[in-house]
Amino acid sequence: MDRDGAVAALSDRSSLFTLDPGTLRPRSVVPLADEGGAALDSEGLAVDRDGTRLVSSETEPSVRRYGKDGALLGRLPVPDALRVAPAGRATANQTFEALTLLPGGRTLLAGMESSLAGDTPGVVRLQTWERGGHRDFRPAVQYGYRTDGGLGLVEAAAVPGGRLLVLERGFTSGVGNTVRLYLADLRRATDTSRVEALTGQDGVRLVRKTLLADLVDCPSLGATAKQPQPNPLLDNIEGMAVTGTSRGTLRVLLVSDDNQGATQTTRFYSLRVRP
Repeated sequence: MDRDGAVAALSDRSSLFTLDPGTLRPRSVVPLADEGGAALDSEGLAVDRDGTRLVSSETEPSVRRYGKDGALLGRLPVPDALRVAPAGRATANQTFEALTLLPGGRTLLAGMESSLAGDTPGVVRLQTWERGGHRDFRPAVQYGYRTDGGLGLVEAAAVPGGRLLVLERGFTSGVGNTVRLYLADLRRATDTSRVEALTGQDGVRLVRKTLLADLVDCPSLGATAKQPQPNPLLDNIEGMAVTGTSRGTLRVLLVSDDNQGATQTTRFYSLRVRP
C-alpha cells in the first residue's frame, strides 16, 4: 500500500505501477533499471515511510531504492553468502522473492525463495536490515524458516505485533499450483547470520509458523483456469499486501504472475484473514 492509499505494484519485467485501490487498474507505470541502465528481474516491493520504493531482484540478489518516478536512489548491502554462486551460496532465480517493512519502518526483511547450498533443503534464510534515525539500512539479524515440501517462499507481509504473513507456493506439472498462507513468528528464533550451514543438528530455533489457509480450499467464485489446477482459482500467486485492518481481521490482496505465458493468468485475490 502506498502512503496515499493507492496500491504500488511491480512487474518482474522491470516496471513499477501505481494502481487505483478500488478498481486495481493502473494509474501510472514507470520503468526501472539497475546502475548500468539494464532491466531488473524485480520481485519484492515495499514502500518506505518517505514514499520511496524498496525493490528486490532475484538476479544478484539485490535490494535497491527508487523514487516514485523510477529514479534509482541507492542500493543496500547484501551478505556474501546470499549471493548467487559462485559469488555466494544461492541458486540463480531462487533468491529475494519476498520483501516487507516491519511495523515502525526501521526493519526491512527479505526472504530467500529456496535454500542456500549446504543448508537443509526446504530451510530458507530471512535476512533483515536495520537503520537508526535517517541512516541507511545495514544488514542485521537473519532467521531460518522451513517451507513445506516442494514449496518455495514467495512473499511476506508484516502484520501488527511483529509477526509475518508468509506465502508459500509450488507447481506440479499436470496437477497445478499449491499455495498456502502462514502466520510466522520471528520471536525466539535464532539469529543465523553467523551459522555457516543450517543442518537441523545445530540447535538453531527456526521461525515458528501456523497454517492460516490452503488456497485450494477457497471458493472458486466462478474462476476458470487455462491449465490443470486442483481449484480453478489457483495460479502462480506470488505477490501479497495487507491493505487494511478491522477488529482483528486483515484485508489482504494477492496477485498471480502469468509469466507472460498462454496457460497462466494474472489475477488479483482479495481475502479476509483473521490471524
